[in-house]
Amino acid sequence: MRPKALVTGATKGIGRAIALQLVSDGYDVVGTYVRDYDIETINSLEEEYFSLIQVDGRDSEAVKQCVKEHGPFEVLVNNAGITKDGLVLRMSEADFRDVLDVNLTASFLMTQAVARGMLRAKKGVIINIASVIGEMGNAGQANYAASKSGLIGFTKSIAKEFGSRGVRANCVLPGFIQTDMTDVLSEELVDGIKSGIVLGELGTVDDVAKAVSFLVSANYITGQSLSVCGGLNI
Repeated sequence: MRPKALVTGATKGIGRAIALQLVSDGYDVVGTYVRDYDIETINSLEEEYFSLIQVDGRDSEAVKQCVKEHGPFEVLVNNAGITKDGLVLRMSEADFRDVLDVNLTASFLMTQAVARGMLRAKKGVIINIASVIGEMGNAGQANYAASKSGLIGFTKSIAKEFGSRGVRANCVLPGFIQTDMTDVLSEELVDGIKSGIVLGELGTVDDVAKAVSFLVSANYITGQSLSVCGGLNI
């Protein structure tokens, strides 16, 4: 029987790439999504050993039910996240809270639910998808930076809490990754972004997925943050 992995925000972009990489690595992957997709779209996204379920990570009861029905899981990847950018003096309280709830609180709730089974089994891996912005900060993204910085600290804390029971926790910190979000940016803006990257190019979703795969298999690494950013944060 294949071991099970749970990947949040797995319908597209980085999340889907991670899910398919874990399938390739031998896992039976359950991916979550929030948006109301029609059944035909969901069916078209699912593949052998990769299924999708609708779960709002901010809903603790829905998270517990998901883990009860589909777990236990040996791997959890907290990938789901949003941005609501704006300068601090113009940012609404709602936009600040929404980003922290989706990016940080939902990761806490999912970790809490999944880790119970991992701790009983005395094995498991938790990977949190943070961001180099969590280390660097970025004008206009105070809410996003706070959520991702919080995720880095959260990861170090659970690594210390869970390590004695054989459960590891690490972060992957993507930089500017080419997705449908970056595809809408102007060529001038993309060129400006590239000028600040040592390798001079945007990363790919597969770059992030391979980093996750490495950390899942690296049995003596815990509490660490791996930047996948082409040298942006040097």
